[in-house]
Amino acid sequence: MDLPILDQFCSYLKVERGLSRNTVTAYRRDLIKLFNFLAGRGWSCQELRHADLVEFLARQKPGLGARSVARLTVSLRTFYRFLLLDGKITADPTENLESPRSWNRLPKYLTESEVEAILAAPDFSTRHGLRDKAMIETLYATGLRVSELVSLRLEDVNTGVGYVRCVGKGNKERVVPLGETAQRWISRYLENGRCRFLARRSSDFLFLSQQGSKLTRQRFWELLKKHGKAAGLRRPLSPHALRHSFATHLLEHGADLRSEQMMLGHADISTTQIYTHVTQERLRRIYDQFHPRA
Repeated sequence: MDLPILDQFCSYLKVERGLSRNTVTAYRRDLIKLFNFLAGRGWSCQELRHADLVEFLARQKPGLGARSVARLTVSLRTFYRFLLLDGKITADPTENLESPRSWNRLPKYLTESEVEAILAAPDFSTRHGLRDKAMIETLYATGLRVSELVSLRLEDVNTGVGYVRCVGKGNKERVVPLGETAQRWISRYLENGRCRFLARRSSDFLFLSQQGSKLTRQRFWELLKKHGKAAGLRRPLSPHALRHSFATHLLEHGADLRSEQMMLGHADISTTQIYTHVTQERLRRIYDQFHPRA
């Protein structure tokens, strides 16, 4: 059984997707069923084909309700997209699996005032606070995935012109604009913070750990949670929530979907369209609250 891969996937769900412990446990339980199916045939998860997945799902359906089958399908798709993102497979066997509509949920995002509070939380008079401030500003300014953020190298960031270059899912490179505020904080971090992490060491990565090495996505998630708590946020905070906030706020201020798709690195614009539902829901609340005949 590919338990190391399963552990990495569960860490990804918790850190990058910001899912709760119970949800991660449910994903793990679903994938244990898949791994048992694979073990019976002597296969690894990387060898699975689309036809094998169809067979696996067909074997599960008699003992499961519709909602459980829906969740199992999403678990499979999320797992194989993770493997694709990490370069463990080159083709996604779940690509043509039907996505159950009943499972679609709107992404969780922060209000603009909540984002401002988080951005103000780090104590940038310290090297750690300056690094955290630069990272959070960059994340909100670009909508990068946390794995993309921590993988940024010095050569990937241009604070003069204002852009970052990153490699996302499917090993696809994209260039994302970088706002003036994020440019300014990255420059301050480069001038006054980064060198203090390096000491006599060297590294090509932009954001560094205490040891002067690449900061892990797990560690950044912990730091973000700490700053969210300091900012007074009562709900759980994840890097993915800031990515959703970036997309939602852009759309609310007039950005078009195609531009958002390019900045977020979505292969299909239908993935980006979920944010139109977010803004429509918000408009409905505003209408109900303020229209005299709502």
